[in-house]
Amino acid sequence: MPTGHDERHAHAFRPASGRDIGVTSTQPGTVFITGASSGFGAAIAHRFATAGARVVATARRADRLKDLAAELGPLVLPVTLDVRDRAAVADVIGGLPAEFAQIDVLVNNAGAALGLRPAQDADLDDWEQMIDTNCKGLAYCTRAILPGMVTRRRGHVVNLGSVAGAYPYPGGNAYGGTKAFVHQFSLNLRSDLHGTGVRVTCIEPGMADTEFSTVRFSGDKAKADAVYTGMQPLTAGDIAESVYWAATLPPHVNVNTIELMPVAQSFAPFQVARDS
Repeated sequence: MPTGHDERHAHAFRPASGRDIGVTSTQPGTVFITGASSGFGAAIAHRFATAGARVVATARRADRLKDLAAELGPLVLPVTLDVRDRAAVADVIGGLPAEFAQIDVLVNNAGAALGLRPAQDADLDDWEQMIDTNCKGLAYCTRAILPGMVTRRRGHVVNLGSVAGAYPYPGGNAYGGTKAFVHQFSLNLRSDLHGTGVRVTCIEPGMADTEFSTVRFSGDKAKADAVYTGMQPLTAGDIAESVYWAATLPPHVNVNTIELMPVAQSFAPFQVARDS
């Protein structure tokens, strides 16, 4: 146990199950979450903050982050950040207040799914934004935070992937490609971090009812709602619980990948184009 700290807080981040977040520390765990203003990110912030963790909640929408921090209290530090901005990522992570600076869990949640048109008709601007957010933004945050984890010989990188990275579907093109990157990048991080004590998990959800489809269909709420008509999709809370479970296992346990779908979703047969 490090000296110079108040040992009354030695188990400040211990869930009811008695399991630590994966580190034995004199301070509560600190979790850095991207895309925390809504959906999975907001639910993940709730899950960790209510368990006693400090949370750095980052997103582009400052008003929503302010509301989140007001709801969850001083354990949450709201930070306006666009992960596509490499310099801004470095500045934010390098300038965190001391009590939030030692990040135990990085949740790379920020992502975008734009459009559902076939590749030959897709908007290149949409493709570029998905690549910049889902791949480059995730890489920027990971590269900025990893050195501290390695130095402290503890930490956990949790990346939000998707079943779209493993299973193709019409219109998935660039989005599925970016999530395949997230999956493979996560596996390669595990290899690079071998022996450091730092853990890596990729969470890969299927259909989940958040703002995902609303964004994909450019704000067309009726079209987005139709995606989930007559079935029970996953919820943001389901994903938050998966992240929390993986992060609060004992430090010798690494969950490589979690793939989850609603029961109502499964696998489709291959497409066959037939002569007319």
